[in-house]
Amino acid sequence: MPRVNLEAHEDIALLQLNSGVTNAISPELVDDLGKALIGIKDQFKGMVLAGGDKFFCIGLDLPGLLQLGRAEMIDFYVTLNQAVLDLYTLPIPTASAIAGHATAGGAILALSTDFRLIAAGRKFIGLNEVKLGVPVPALADLILRQIVGDRRATEMVFSGEFLEPEQSLEFSLVDAVVSFEDVEKEAVAKISALTAVPTRGLALAKKNRVEAVRSQYDKIRQSDADDFLNCWFDPAVQKLLREAAQKF
Repeated sequence: MPRVNLEAHEDIALLQLNSGVTNAISPELVDDLGKALIGIKDQFKGMVLAGGDKFFCIGLDLPGLLQLGRAEMIDFYVTLNQAVLDLYTLPIPTASAIAGHATAGGAILALSTDFRLIAAGRKFIGLNEVKLGVPVPALADLILRQIVGDRRATEMVFSGEFLEPEQSLEFSLVDAVVSFEDVEKEAVAKISALTAVPTRGLALAKKNRVEAVRSQYDKIRQSDADDFLNCWFDPAVQKLLREAAQKF
């Protein structure tokens, strides 16, 4: 069964994560997401990424990924970051409709879209990787700093704390807090409004925004993967990750 579902809203693609209640990021989800993005950029003028009602996406599928050896985990990490980069640089306007929690890797997926709309209520968004002994991946760190600025990004990354909707709006992490019932509709409407203009100029404007991050990341891809995996397979970190996996 595909881990993502694609629904057309005229010229806007609604791409829904569909991998159980938590939408945990597995190799299969990454593969399906990457394939979907290839078709979307050629067939649609804009895209909205959505998740589930309880979890937009909980982050990495720890129970499954902890079964992988180093070579398999490197392949996953490299493929995941490429999917994030493909989403971030997609040459059409994008938004995330966040109805549930977007934590760790889930927050990274949301950060990779141009805009983020989150449902009001007790929803959490943030990057808690440091609490598990691993760094926020370098690409996600670069994107976060572009969005919220260096000082707020440093506070988020170093503390590993989650933010609720109003806090995330104050941090400029999200663009709007809307009702739970309207989050997908509002996200589609926002992207539809942007695509009313000729799309070539919009695509070039987006290229101007993302190019600096893409270029900077290209220089550190290998060292980032090595650093992340060295942390991941540290025995003390493995213990923390296995404890966290029991909550899935």
